[in-house]
Amino acid sequence: MTGTHDGFHVHLSHILPGSLSTDTAQTAGMQRLEAISNATVGSKNLWMGETHVAPATGSGNHHHGVSETGIYVVSGHPEFVFLDESGEEPVERRLQTGPGHYIFVPPWVPHREENPDPVERAVVVIARTTQEAIVVNLPDLKWTGPQPGGSAER
Repeated sequence: MTGTHDGFHVHLSHILPGSLSTDTAQTAGMQRLEAISNATVGSKNLWMGETHVAPATGSGNHHHGVSETGIYVVSGHPEFVFLDESGEEPVERRLQTGPGHYIFVPPWVPHREENPDPVERAVVVIARTTQEAIVVNLPDLKWTGPQPGGSAER
């Protein structure tokens, strides 16, 4: 079957660091770079890229809708901040990370990234379960996800 495309023998895509795209949703205080998506390689279910946070900078508050997000810290010591509403009073929690650490962000959970280091930039690799890089920027860390009964309320 020479020359026949059977749907199983397709090529791999090689994305070089200098070819990442900034044509994706953004949040103040950070820069997202798109590597693997439908637009870049024709992926159907996966979005993957990088986030860079400059020294002494924090991102705006945001969530990623229905998407689960996996984060791998490449360099720097970014901190991931979220509001823990499991007790009587909401408490802002901070996960301090370093190279080699992983973070899981469940769907709809408001959070922000901060880079407290005065010199070193923080770089993380991000993978999402939705092909689209969903980003919903928020004024604060209060829950904005689905509510009992199926609606998303603020």
